[in-house]
Amino acid sequence: MTELLRTPLYDLHVELGGRMVPFAGYEMPVQYPAGIMAEHTHTRSKAGLFDVSHMGQVILRGTTYEAAARVFEALVPMDVLGLGEGRQRYGLFLNEAGGILDDLMFANRGDHLFVVVNAACKTEDTARMKAVLEPDVSVEPVTDRALLALQGPRAEAVLTEFAAEAATMRFMDVRTVELDGVEAWVSRSGYTGEDGYEISVPADRAERLARSLLAHDDVAPIGLGARDSLRLEAGLCLYGHDIDTGTLPGEAGLTWAIQKARRAGGARAGGFPGAAEVLAQLEAGPARKRVGLRPEGRAPMREGVDLYAAPEGGAPVGRVTSGGFGPTVGGPVAMGYIPADLSAAGTTVYGEVRGKRLPATVTALPFVAANFKR
Repeated sequence: MTELLRTPLYDLHVELGGRMVPFAGYEMPVQYPAGIMAEHTHTRSKAGLFDVSHMGQVILRGTTYEAAARVFEALVPMDVLGLGEGRQRYGLFLNEAGGILDDLMFANRGDHLFVVVNAACKTEDTARMKAVLEPDVSVEPVTDRALLALQGPRAEAVLTEFAAEAATMRFMDVRTVELDGVEAWVSRSGYTGEDGYEISVPADRAERLARSLLAHDDVAPIGLGARDSLRLEAGLCLYGHDIDTGTLPGEAGLTWAIQKARRAGGARAGGFPGAAEVLAQLEAGPARKRVGLRPEGRAPMREGVDLYAAPEGGAPVGRVTSGGFGPTVGGPVAMGYIPADLSAAGTTVYGEVRGKRLPATVTALPFVAANFKR
């Protein structure tokens, strides 16, 4: 058995009554005494504080930002060179068949590129970046900083009490901000569909900042359980579940993340792994699509449930990749893949739950409208 790692906030989680579980090689809190439903609702109405220090933080540094960006563009189908200073984008690492190896965030920090990758993939992602290096570009894993996420409609008001400039940041802005006497790398982004911030701070100052934020009446600690229900209602993919190496961006509904410069006819079209397959699917359209599903009744359709076109007979046409109860929606919600000709909103498909086929209505994503600061 591999020994589980702990984030700099482990002791605080235990002190707060967090129920610790293994996740991506770490001991992480799945919930606190208030429970997942209350944590979910608190984040939607006020502000939740998440420990996401298990995520990988990496710096690509070159003689200029452009040097690092040019190297990174060899790995992703995103416009990295065209990203403005102090701005962030969503990105994808792809394999040679166009399948998704990981999803990530990257930011133009002026003199370097800052990348945040998924915890379970960070060793492979770092090696992937090192494999395409040029002599004047280095890859530097950041191992001495924690990562917090403050999410919810009161996040701006809370963080503004620590730094007034937080209120002037737009969605996907990135800047260095002093918070509680410590230098923080702050982005206005998150994984809940709500307004909020992700905050990278030195590991030895993370607990102090977390305690200061939690001292605010509007802030509560939130665990992995509510993090999952929040992102599901927001229609956001979880790597290894809704997207993986067998999924192309087009069928995952992620074509919005591929900018014009990298598409056919663009200034720097192609030049990334799987470009032929990805661009061909963008042109022709995918044979299957990721969709939202609203199961009838109260029974959730969870990951792995087979989907059918009819209430009886026939082979499965798709599969649920994420599912559970949506506290804000007030009922079960799910995401999965079905043939494109069944993907129109309002179509009924059937999920097999405990030997019975139950109806579910194809629904536009997200289930809960995004509340980002535009």
